Amino acid sequence: MSMSADEPRVPPDAPALRPLPQLIFSSRWLQLPLYLGLIVAQGVYVVLFLKELWHLVLGAMRFTEQEIMLVVLGLIDVVMISNLLIMVIVGGYETFVSRLELERHPDQPEWLSHVNASVLKIKLAMAIIGISSIHLLRTFIYAGSLGKPDSPFTETGVMWQAIIHGLFVLSAIGIAYVEYLSQSTNVKPQH
Repeated sequence: MSMSADEPRVPPDAPALRPLPQLIFSSRWLQLPLYLGLIVAQGVYVVLFLKELWHLVLGAMRFTEQEIMLVVLGLIDVVMISNLLIMVIVGGYETFVSRLELERHPDQPEWLSHVNASVLKIKLAMAIIGISSIHLLRTFIYAGSLGKPDSPFTETGVMWQAIIHGLFVLSAIGIAYVEYLSQSTNVKPQH
């Protein structure tokens, strides 16, 4: 695989790193078990998704529309969390451990071609907002049962979920704004 022009190339006659810098640089491989663990977690989410999907199929004839909507929201939630896991696994490994060298692979995700720590932070923030939105929507669907003995939510709980969701949104806007500012200060004027 050829490297793109902006990727640094190490000349073949480059001196080897001294022992301490080599140890520090090699320590990035300590993250490998973390990413492998996230792959296992991804497998658990696949099992959870299949279990909930089976639950939906078996109950399709007896569930109310609201119950079907809640199960489907649960499935969407699992998919969004799974997408978040993929972004962290693939993007994090590519950014912090080693290149995956997928430049010419037909299935390379579009976002991976320009991933860096800043892009990954913004994508993760947007995914967290999406997940929070699903949870908040599920809470609002249940809101009609507030005050009833079998209600899983209280008014205070709903209020705090909405506040936390708003904080997630504000945090994402803040991250994007800081990234915008750092990009605009890095742009060199053309003469």
